[in-house]
Order: sequence, then structure tokens, then C-alpha cells
Amino acid sequence: MATILSRRSHAYTKMEMEDPEEVKHRRAQFLIYKLLQQAADSSPRRRKRSWLRIRMFRLKVKIGKRLKKLRKGLVLSVGAAKASGHKQVIRHMKTWKRLFALV
Repeated sequence: MATILSRRSHAYTKMEMEDPEEVKHRRAQFLIYKLLQQAADSSPRRRKRSWLRIRMFRLKVKIGKRLKKLRKGLVLSVGAAKASGHKQVIRHMKTWKRLFALV
């Protein structure tokens, strides 16, 4: 009975010290296993692209380029409009300045 009480059920068991070379070897094996698993998972996914998918991709690129051109044109035209508006305001202010300078 005394031996049963002295043995704790939740006590940790002492582990032997592992050889560092053995630890490195086990880790290398694990990494190799993971790489092989990833390669096996990704290889069936590679398949020839369908012609429809390629056409859709090209169409998206074409539309994207046109939208980009349109956006650039809008930015330039808005910038030009702002600049011309600014010039008009300055011109009016100069006119008013001359008018009030005479009075």
C-alpha cells in the first residue's frame, strides 16, 4: 500500500538525453517528408489551361489597359481644367487689382 501511495500518477517520467546528431537527423527527415508531401499535393493541380480561360485572361488584360488609359486621360483632363480655372481666377484678380488701383 505504501508503494502505491508513494507513486504519483501525475508525476513526470524522466526522459533520456537524445544525441544532437539524432535530433538533427530526425528533423531533416521530417523536413524532407514535408517537402515530398507538398510536391505530391501540388503536382495533380497542374493541368493545361483551357483556351477559354486564356481568352478570358487576355480580355481582362485588354479591358484593364483600356480602363487605365481612360483613368489617365481623366486625371490629365481634370488637372488641365483645374489649371485653366486657376489661370482664369488669377486673370480676374489682376483685372480687379488694376481697376481698384485706378480708383
